[in-house]
Amino acid sequence: FQDVMQLLEELRELREQPTDPQAEQEIIDSIEEVYFSSDSFDTVQYELEKLPPDLNLLELEEYRDKLKRQQAAVSKRVADLILEKQPSYVKELERVTSLQTNLQLAAVICTNARRQLRSAKEGFTEASLGLLANQRRRQLLTGLLKSLRTIKPLQRTDVRLSEMLEEEDYSGAIQLCLECQKAASTFKHYNCISELNSKLQDTLEQIEEQLDVALSKTCKHFDVSHYTKVQLAYKLLGKTQTAMDQLHMHFTQAIHNTVFQVVLGYVELCAGNADTKFQKMPYKDLCTHITTDSYIPCLTDLCKALWEVMLSYHLTMQWHDEHYKEEETTPGAEGSDESTVGRSYVKKKLEHGLTRIWQDVQLKVKAYLLGTDVSNFKYDDFIVVLDVISRLMQVGEEFCGSKSELLQESIKRQSVNYFKNYHRTRLEELRMFLENETWELCPVKSNFSIAQLHEFRFMGQCRSPSVSPSRQPESTEPVELCLFEQYLQGGNPFEMQIDNKEEETEDVLASNGYESDELEKSVYQDYDSDSDVPEELKQDYVDEQTGDGPVKSVSRETLRSRKRSDYNAPILTNTTLNVIRLVGKYMQMMNILKPIAFDVIHCVSQLFDYYLYAVYTFFGRNDMVCISKHFCSPPCSVLILKIMQYLLFTIGSLLCPHASPEERKEKVPSPHLSQLVILMSSDTLYGLAERVVATESLVFLAEQFEFLQPHLDTTMPSAKKPFLQQFYSQTVSTASELRKPIYWIVAAKAIDYEQMLLLMAGVKWDIKEIMSQHNVYVDVLLKEFEKFNQRLGDVSKIVRIPLPVSNVLWEHCIRLANRTLVEGYANVKKCSNEGRALMQLDFQQFLMKLEKLTDLRPIPDKEFVETYIKAYYLTENDMEQFIKNHREYSMKQLTNLVNVCLGSHINKKARQKLLAAIDDIDRPKR
Repeated sequence: FQDVMQLLEELRELREQPTDPQAEQEIIDSIEEVYFSSDSFDTVQYELEKLPPDLNLLELEEYRDKLKRQQAAVSKRVADLILEKQPSYVKELERVTSLQTNLQLAAVICTNARRQLRSAKEGFTEASLGLLANQRRRQLLTGLLKSLRTIKPLQRTDVRLSEMLEEEDYSGAIQLCLECQKAASTFKHYNCISELNSKLQDTLEQIEEQLDVALSKTCKHFDVSHYTKVQLAYKLLGKTQTAMDQLHMHFTQAIHNTVFQVVLGYVELCAGNADTKFQKMPYKDLCTHITTDSYIPCLTDLCKALWEVMLSYHLTMQWHDEHYKEEETTPGAEGSDESTVGRSYVKKKLEHGLTRIWQDVQLKVKAYLLGTDVSNFKYDDFIVVLDVISRLMQVGEEFCGSKSELLQESIKRQSVNYFKNYHRTRLEELRMFLENETWELCPVKSNFSIAQLHEFRFMGQCRSPSVSPSRQPESTEPVELCLFEQYLQGGNPFEMQIDNKEEETEDVLASNGYESDELEKSVYQDYDSDSDVPEELKQDYVDEQTGDGPVKSVSRETLRSRKRSDYNAPILTNTTLNVIRLVGKYMQMMNILKPIAFDVIHCVSQLFDYYLYAVYTFFGRNDMVCISKHFCSPPCSVLILKIMQYLLFTIGSLLCPHASPEERKEKVPSPHLSQLVILMSSDTLYGLAERVVATESLVFLAEQFEFLQPHLDTTMPSAKKPFLQQFYSQTVSTASELRKPIYWIVAAKAIDYEQMLLLMAGVKWDIKEIMSQHNVYVDVLLKEFEKFNQRLGDVSKIVRIPLPVSNVLWEHCIRLANRTLVEGYANVKKCSNEGRALMQLDFQQFLMKLEKLTDLRPIPDKEFVETYIKAYYLTENDMEQFIKNHREYSMKQLTNLVNVCLGSHINKKARQKLLAAIDDIDRPKR
């Protein structure tokens, strides 16, 4: 204390020294900052290090004085600060002294207290306190033992949980785990229980993971008991809605994984190597590596796999519907509002998932369909593709009521591409068939029907009577179940697609049953012409064919019976049968794929048009020289002109309206008749057999089109039905009209009309007395008709001549003969009344004999001849009216009437008047 007081005194003296505050502050400011850095700073060392190498005493003394001044200024400043705090320091020093005194007193009090406590301990009964402590410890240990007995089973829970998970008792495992967690929360103050609680939580999460895996398994193979366990487990967890979200995610993943694995399997199988580059490809790119041979099997397996997924979803919805119905019907099972909300959420989620899952299925199948160019597929293979996709669209409609727009768009795109190439190829093949066709009869059974052909099985028509009852369809078919009900217990709707592909087609070819050609010929001789056929054979006689092979010993009656059964068999060629089969294939495609129905029907009409055009081109065109200088063949009908202009259509514009000009130039060439078919030989009656087969096959084809019209009409879009009606009214219904131009050529060449004109020119008609004997030209003409009838019978041995054909032939020949008679009468230079009567006698003789040769009634153009002969007797006024009313006669024929018949009893002025009237009639024609 004295030292402190002495220091203070020195500081006071130092402070009392007179100084300049500003100069003092400048000295302090001049001190280097390093002196203020830290307490450990060594000033001496610092100053010594600053000394220069060469010391100067004067400079050192100056620097020393400077440091002293700085030290004095700092000391003075410190002294000022200390003196300013002196009162506080004195006061605090007094408090320290007082505190020291109090501490000494407290030490005395503590010493006394310790001494007294030691006395209390010695004086208190230590045994009593020990007993209390032991009792308390006993109670604690008893509680601990009870807790340990509870903890011991908890520690063994993980083993039981693992066993329950292996047994797929998910609900029991969750319930056990929750009970253990509840028990563990009671003993959470134990360290071991704290670890157990954490382990139970991990186990519960593991159970949820395994539960999620179990839930994913229901996406491919739904099992009621398995799914019930899973749903009950999620209900115990309180995660029913979460489970539904997970379920839809699994279904989406299942669709992707399923299709990818199916396609990958086929791609790797066809690749033939162990390269795994395909596994890293996107599904869309992977589909482009499918080969043509594996396309249909892969598509079928793809649809089978997707069916399993959709069936599982359908069964999932069915399970929830039944489960909720049970809850509603169970007494006292009304759930809380939360439960009701949960059911509503699940129901909406499942209903929304239908469309979503079907959309995923469509996208996957669409990528597969468009990944391969199917334009070069075989027809049967493409039909299988269409059939599979059609069945898949049926599944989609039953699954969620979808119209499968994506599938329709993709299969339509492929179908248009395929059908465009297919139709072009078929037309080329048809042209090849027509150009190689020898127009020989294709023998078919008398009860032949297109419904017997494999291509028309899809129409569901009844079979012919020759089919055994075991193969006939049931008369009453049960109501067809939906696919999900039909295949609920097993099977797959896509397993039946290829089963019927190789089903044998019914044998439609007839077995002639003849031992030799001579025997067959002898039978034909009994039916050498249509007119000689018994009336019962002219009716639609149908006999069931047994299909047995030829028998060596055949009686004549048996041959007659078989001949009758085959006599009314349809007349058609191999080409006709191919066209019919082709129409059936087109209709199959149209029936399966409605969006391109109009395009297909359009092509079907072109097949018929092309066949009709070929028949007319081959047999109906009159490329020969005119029959005579007086007669020409009838003009080509409007129908043929329309086909000639339209049929050579542009392939590119058929299905692609916006095709390039180069594609539009590609046309179907006009067919050419085979060189093996001879139409100019009189021995074959100018190819009459071939003409009959060709024409009647066309008529038969038209009849089949008439039969198919109702089916085509139901398939045709409403907006396009006028096209179908026009096709039938203007083309199909007029096919039989081709008989006239085709058989006209035969009739024009079969009889020598020029010879008859020459014979008539040699007859003297200006006779003076009535003759009782007809002229020779009549007999010659009748012999020509008898010869024609005989040759017609010879042709009938080769091919049956139907009654309409026979009638057309006779009608043409008789018309030409009658017009030749009129032309011959018009060539007469002089004629008397007796000569005109001789004309009537000749004509009546001709009619009388002709009626014995033919059953055709009435005789064609009979009035044409009789009216012309009777015109000789008309007066001047009647002749003028006759000229105006009968324009069917040529100008030459009318002029002959005026000059020859009336010339003898009318004046020149009247003759000029009538000739002027004839000229007025002829002028519009010119």
